[in-house]
Amino acid sequence: MAALRNTLASVASFALVFVLACGGNSTATAPAGNDPNVSSTNPADAAVGVATNTKIFASFSEAMNEGSLSGVTVLVRQGTIAVPGSVAAVPGGMSVTFTPASPLAANAVYTATITSGAASTTGRALAANHVWSFTTGAAADTTAPAVSNTSPAQSATAVPINATASATFSEAMDPASLTSATFSLTQAGAPVAGSVAYGSFGTTAVFTPAASLAANGAYTATISAGALDLAGNALAAPFSWTFTTGTAVAHGPAAVGLGTAGRYAVLAKTAISTVPASAVTGDIGISPAAATFITGFSLVADSTNVFSSSPQVSGKVFAADYAVPTPSNLTTAVSNMEAAYNDAAGRPTPDHLELGTGNIGGLTLAPGLYKWTSAVTIPNDVVISGGANDVWIFQTTGDLTMSAAKHVTLAGGALAKNVFWQVAGKATFGANSHFEGIVLSKTDIVLQTGATMNGRALSQTQVVLQQATLTQPAP
Repeated sequence: MAALRNTLASVASFALVFVLACGGNSTATAPAGNDPNVSSTNPADAAVGVATNTKIFASFSEAMNEGSLSGVTVLVRQGTIAVPGSVAAVPGGMSVTFTPASPLAANAVYTATITSGAASTTGRALAANHVWSFTTGAAADTTAPAVSNTSPAQSATAVPINATASATFSEAMDPASLTSATFSLTQAGAPVAGSVAYGSFGTTAVFTPAASLAANGAYTATISAGALDLAGNALAAPFSWTFTTGTAVAHGPAAVGLGTAGRYAVLAKTAISTVPASAVTGDIGISPAAATFITGFSLVADSTNVFSSSPQVSGKVFAADYAVPTPSNLTTAVSNMEAAYNDAAGRPTPDHLELGTGNIGGLTLAPGLYKWTSAVTIPNDVVISGGANDVWIFQTTGDLTMSAAKHVTLAGGALAKNVFWQVAGKATFGANSHFEGIVLSKTDIVLQTGATMNGRALSQTQVVLQQATLTQPAP
């Protein structure tokens, strides 16, 4: 399943619609106008080693008419032979599952199709059939899923009274198993009324209270063992966490929980480089790559080899080949980073869709969830305006590019720790630019000569600093 999740994370970053072609192949085409599209699938396109007991899942860019999602419009085939099974739309129409009537064959290629007969609640159909294929492995999935991240974090205090509670899982879950019966919130043992929504990448569930929480109240959120992954495996045990509210009201979505990734100013998987002299305030870490992939920092190992130091880093430097407990700590941090990326990418029902068709230069951005199925550019200064408890999440399936000498600034008490940029492509910040917020990038993060950032650079590939300054945000 680890390989499957990795493949899903790679493919889910592209909002593509595929046209059915001969031989089960597919070609990409952009959705027309505001037509809905398939935003993610599990298994992902071209996934291999897929468990034979999995369900097939797909999510959409907007709410679909549940009646249009049926055995007529959601199809699975092995070659030309239809796979018997049942189709169930998730309440609200943001996703659908296909449950095979019997386990899939081992080491076999399957093709799944959602036809253009599937339509949104506004009556717009998919622009074309969405087709993807995957190959099964030799075995069933018997590994229990786990909760990898939560928001609010465990033991969080001063949580806004209008907060939601969310959990991010180690793998895609069966949406039918995530309901108010399996995801609950209580205060002093009394249940809190609310509803549960399922994130579009299949790995996040959000509990939204029906009314504001009590001020200065202690709450416990619980995911029961009735929560199942797509292969039908339950959590090994119920998972609970606690938090305490304050008195403030927040605007925007719930914050993205970073877990232990939140201790790093820079965290990457393949490489971290600098053109001296850069300046990083906070820790940096790399995993699974070794310390030799941290270049330009003139590292000096401490006597225990647990970490090293650099004249360019006001903090510690960690790598996967350092002494224990560093390797396991970094493995956890990278896992939390990936979970945070999936959480941010999977937040449903954006407040703003395709704002400025991707050009946000010159805008003042209020708290909320923003989504683009394209690249995002910042050719002019941008202001992020709101209060200290407000949250911004920016989702893009393309690159994020900021022009030289331009600035993203905060106003009204907004804090960089509450601004999240989920970037499926490359994030590039031009020379002498200034940026605010936490960047969760699927690929490279590049700060060009003289660029400054108040935030965190969390990359699933590499981070490149070119005489740049990066300061982790105040807690």
